This record gives sequence, structure tokens and C-alpha cells, in this order.
Amino acid sequence: MTIAEAIENETSETSATTTPEPTVTFDDLGLPQNLLNAVKELGFVKPSTIQERAIPELLNGADITGIAQTGTGKTAAFGLPMLAALDPNLREVQALVLAPTRELALQVSEAIESFATHINGLEVLAVYGGSPYPPQIRALKNGVQVVVGTPGRVIDHLERGTLDLSNVRFLVLDEADEMLRMGFAEDVERVFSEAPRERQVALFSATMPPQIRRVAQQHLNNPVEIAVARQSTTVSSVTQDYAIVPFRHKTGSLFRVLATSDADAAIVFCRTRGAAEEVGSALVERGISAATISGDVAQKDREKIVERLRAGQLDVLVATDVAARGLDVERIGLVVNFDIPGEPEAYVHRIGRTGRAGRTGRALSFVTPSERNKLKFIERTIRTKLNEVEIPSPADVSEHKTKKMLDSLESRIQAGRLSMYEGLIAQYLESNETEAVTVAAALAAIAVGDSGPRAHAEQAEYEAQVAEDRKAKKIREERGEGRFKDRSGRGDRFDRGDKRDRGDRRGRDRGAESGTRYRLSVGHKDGAEPRGIVGALTNEGGLSGRDLGRIDIFGSFSLVDINTNMDDDMIGRISRARVSGKPLRIRVDDGGPAPRGKSKFEDRGRGSRDRSDKRSRNSDRSDRFSKSRHGGRNFK
Repeated sequence: MTIAEAIENETSETSATTTPEPTVTFDDLGLPQNLLNAVKELGFVKPSTIQERAIPELLNGADITGIAQTGTGKTAAFGLPMLAALDPNLREVQALVLAPTRELALQVSEAIESFATHINGLEVLAVYGGSPYPPQIRALKNGVQVVVGTPGRVIDHLERGTLDLSNVRFLVLDEADEMLRMGFAEDVERVFSEAPRERQVALFSATMPPQIRRVAQQHLNNPVEIAVARQSTTVSSVTQDYAIVPFRHKTGSLFRVLATSDADAAIVFCRTRGAAEEVGSALVERGISAATISGDVAQKDREKIVERLRAGQLDVLVATDVAARGLDVERIGLVVNFDIPGEPEAYVHRIGRTGRAGRTGRALSFVTPSERNKLKFIERTIRTKLNEVEIPSPADVSEHKTKKMLDSLESRIQAGRLSMYEGLIAQYLESNETEAVTVAAALAAIAVGDSGPRAHAEQAEYEAQVAEDRKAKKIREERGEGRFKDRSGRGDRFDRGDKRDRGDRRGRDRGAESGTRYRLSVGHKDGAEPRGIVGALTNEGGLSGRDLGRIDIFGSFSLVDINTNMDDDMIGRISRARVSGKPLRIRVDDGGPAPRGKSKFEDRGRGSRDRSDKRSRNSDRSDRFSKSRHGGRNFK
């Protein structure tokens, strides 16, 4: 069954009858009692669609390809039958789960551990780049049954001889499309070659492109295809809004959105780490409990930040796309796309951080006037029209805070100990000819931070901006452009008003894209390839695919453009990382431009193809997949 057919069948079945189907519970799936006990203790009763379809097939020993978006319960779908297939008395690696990112590997390992609470002697180990080797090596020597890891670190352990896959019974590829996009195709092939031919395989992917189908055809045995939803399909439990916000007004708009939100916690996504740091610092300065997480944040610090978010010690996480996958925090009720992503898939994964596992959430995207066509493309791909909303005004913020304060009055009155305040206010009223309601209003204004003149000026500026935006929108509608400006149009007043803003951004982005050129001490003679270099930089250095630019590989060295600042710690980790057994020893290139046309590969970031000489018979035509810490007051 194709993905489209699955969606069509689900829709037609829902509309064809009003008779409710029998409710399937985890008791009906054939799980062993110890796993059922763990599932019930976790509060699971009714399985999700992917769990209902995948668990019985896997328990029966079938290979499967599961096509499902993030947040649909994939981990339990493969984790529970995987645990049922293992022997806890055998202290050897019997199951391996490959995940594209450290965050997802950690999340999956924690989930599997929670499922295995009633299985005595079963050990789960997460292995990923950026974490020290010795604890992982000791755990592998002591014996673990389940390894969850990123491809790069798994391959490192295979090459070191510290990981033995000869007894693997169950192999899982989680988010396989993302792994191939990040350049791990050869690593995946290596893992399959190291595992026994008699093994059970579960492949999960948000989409099923030709590359994934080739992997399934080559390595899976008559797999059962379970299609739940398209990657470009968003969950119905998330309300999706957008607002037209000129770039220069984004930070103020974000503050007002957070200040009027009733969500327990929020994630704000930015395009670059520099932008994430700026936004995070700006929120902290305004008294919001926020922290920033991006590729240059050490893994242990990332984990601490996420734990603070889970524990309620943090209310806003400002992040780059490094957090778009694998982050599941129940408190998140709001996702803000401070920068709208360039790809619909990235949009889906971002907003999937809320509205998970039956919960509801809201996603709000800031769209600059020049990004209307990008929004239109996302809407067309996800087959959902986003709702246009207005950003709350400064007056809305004050009103929201005041209402929340008034809602808490009754409980404060019941708590007592008000006699001192009653006496002071009564004394003030006797000494001044002021109505009691005026005094109460002034106290409320002070409490919510409304100083009067400054708040009036902010509100006037906001209203002027809204008036300009509405006028521009009316002009577009009169021209028949609707919500989106025609590509042939020559800039209405709305766009001209934002031109300086866009120019600033373009200049900043160009600077970021040029990056710094670094020299690595591995080249052709060492067997260096782009995917190995990309894997080392992302897994060990904590970089993301977006941070990497052009890669040129020469005989004894390589050159790579890195579009972000790196501190000494990052450079040290990357220098110690190995490609083909040789340390990278990274340093800023000071030898002038590399000779053109002599490198074997040229990689311009994620998923690029070498097109340097289309006329050459020997040109490479194969796809190469590459791939604040501050506190403050609660924003609610």
C-alpha cells in the first residue's frame, strides 16, 4: 500500500460509517506480560496506529518498513517487540537501533529502558558522538543486550573492535531517510554487513524515496509495509498559525507572543546559531526563563538544558534545527518558527515537538513580507492552509497579565495576612482624593510593568505598524495578489518598507555562508571521503549539516568551509576525531586558496551532487549525502 492510499483509506473509512470500531488496547497485541505491565505503568492504554499495525507483525517475526511521521509512537512500535525477542541472560549485543542524531538516540534508549523495567538483567546503552569512549567501552565489555547509537559512533566501535554484532537478532533503522540525507549510507551498509544474515529488521522512515526502497529491497526479507502518514502531513492536534512580521519587529513580536501564551513551555526555532543566541539573550533580558541549544553547545550541557525544561525550571528553549528531531518534552505547548524553515519536512518536524501522544499544541510561524512564497510552498506540500493571525499588542500583554493576576485574587484573599496592605491602602485613600478603583488600577499597572508613557509609546508604535501592514495587504488584494505577492510584481509599499530589513539579513546570511576555511590532515591517500569527514565533524564536533559548506579533498589534506564560530573545545574534539583511522588535526587554513579542479569531491552542504564539470566523462554523478544558559521569571 502506498502512503497516499493509506491516507485515502483512513479518510474513506472514517467517512463511510458512523459505527465505532472496536477499541484495540495493548492487551490485544500479543505482548508478554512483563512488557504489558511496563506499558500500563507508563499510562499507555490504546496503541497508536503505527503501534497497532507494527507490533503484531514484528512479534510474528516479519521484517517491516514503517512509514510514519515523528511523534506517532514509533519507538514503542519497534521497542516492545524487540525486547520480546531478546534473551536477558545472554550478555551480548542482540539488538541494534541506528538513529540519525544524538538527541534521538538518547530519547530512544531512555524509552526502551522504561519498557524494560520488568526484565531483569537487560541493559541498554546509548552510543553517540561527543560523549567519551571509556564509559561506552566498559559497558560493552560488561555486556549489554541493546545498543542505540548514531551511525558514526557505531562504526567507530566496530573499527575499534569494541562492538560485536555477530549475535544481533533485531536491527532497527529509525528515521532512515534522515540518516541517508546526512551522509550515513555507507555506514548503514557496513552495519548490515557486520550483522548476521538471519536477523529481523524494522526500517522506519517519514518518507519512502528510491534510496530507502533500495535499502529495503536489498536488506529486508519480504517486508510488510505499514504506511501511516506522509512526512509532509502535520498532526491535527496542532493549531497552525502564521503572522506577517517584518524582520526588525520579530524579537518584540516573539516576546509578546510568549507573554500572552498559556502554554507551559515553548520552543523557538531559529535558522542559525547566531540568531538563536541573540534571541535567547534578548528573551532573558526581558525576564523570560530561556536557554539556547545549538550545535556548539556541548552534549552534556544540552542534556542538562533539556532536563531543566522537563522539570519546569525552564520555560522557553531557543533552538536551531539540531533540536527538531528526537526532543519529546510533555510541557511543550507552543512552537514558534522565528525563522520559517526552507523545507516543508523541516517545518513538519519542528511543529512535531508539540501536540504529541494525544496532547494539543500550537505552532506559530513568523513570515517576513519576502517569504510569502515560501509559506505558500509549505502549505501546498503539507496540504494544510495556515491561519493568519495578528501578533498581540503591548496592550494585549498588559491585559493578559492583569487577567491572570485577577484570577489569582480569590486564592490570595483566602490565604489571608492582608491586614497590613488593607491599612496602608485605607490610609492612602484617606489622604488622597482618589477613587479606590483608580488605586487598584494603578497597582495592577505597576504589577504588570505598565509604566504609562513608555507603554503608550510602544502601543502607538505597534498600531502604526499594524496600520501600515493592513494598508499593504489591501493594496495586494486590490491587485489580485491575495495572501501572496505575485512573483512578477514590482514591490508594493509593504515590501519596500521592509527592503532595508531584508538587505541586512541578506548581508548577514552571505557572511555566514562564506564561513571560515579549515584544513584537515586527511586526504585521498588516507581514503578520506566527504561522508566520513561530514560524520566526524557532526558527531564529534557537534556541528550540523547546515554548518558545513564546500569540501575539497586533495592528496594529503582536505579543506572544508565551516559557517559558524568554533571554540577551542570544539576544535580539540574535531582534531582528535578520526577518519580512516587518522586524526583530523583541524586548523584554520592559511595557505591561500586551494588549487581548483584537483579535488576528488566537492560538497556544498547537505545532499549535494558534484557538478563541477558536466562535460567531463569522468565527472562524479553519484548522489553524495552529507549531511543561555540563563534563568529568569516565568513567561506565563
